[in-house]
Amino acid sequence: MKITNLKKLNDEGVESLPSQERRQFLQFGLCITGVFLGGTVLSLTSARNVQGALSGGRFLSTDFPYSPHYTMVIRESHCIDCEKCMDACRATNSVPAHGYRTTILERSVPITPDRRDRVFMPILCNQCNRPPCVRVCPTRATYKDTTTGIVRMDIGKCIGCKTCMAACPYNARYFDEEIRAIDKCNFCYDTKLKESNGKTTACATACPAGVRVFGDLTDPETDAYKLIHTPEKVFWVLRPERGTLPNVFYVNR
Repeated sequence: MKITNLKKLNDEGVESLPSQERRQFLQFGLCITGVFLGGTVLSLTSARNVQGALSGGRFLSTDFPYSPHYTMVIRESHCIDCEKCMDACRATNSVPAHGYRTTILERSVPITPDRRDRVFMPILCNQCNRPPCVRVCPTRATYKDTTTGIVRMDIGKCIGCKTCMAACPYNARYFDEEIRAIDKCNFCYDTKLKESNGKTTACATACPAGVRVFGDLTDPETDAYKLIHTPEKVFWVLRPERGTLPNVFYVNR
């Protein structure tokens, strides 16, 4: 069953998405329901019972470019802006005061005509499957790990030109004055992830509200996999119009 036949879902903006990208999201077990807010948010829902274009209706590890294929699901409505995730990230990854690997944005959401609510949105490197930062780096200091798909930095090759910072659509990179090179989130690749044998990151461990759910998209035993495959859950990614195919997904609950 192709995505265009899925109960005629509210597909505002969906047809503007290249067919290759629609197929990619189907591979991830996700079905596109709409593109909203001027094309800056892509809405997705679990495709657990949908016959994917390449997966034959099953969610197989062979459908992914990497193994493990790491992801993070952000349960946005759970965030209380305590910043414990940011503190843990700084301590674990030696992030200087002038930099960040993750941060929390705040936005105002209308609830009623005379009432608005504050919503906190954690932001980090989206570990894109098509990372523009890798494409523009003149020295190949920014590269995508061929095993895990994590976008990493080779500090020794970085010349601090900041081209990757300009290319990143998520503002997820900073220039580290101390090492004179660009730094960013790498899912704690050489720190917490290594220490936990690939199970978790510093920010996910520190969060008291369970906002950040880390896992492997090829492993049905991980919490992230289970959450993405929860029926009726609707997910979204940031700035899909950039064609980056992020590996960070957002969900309300």
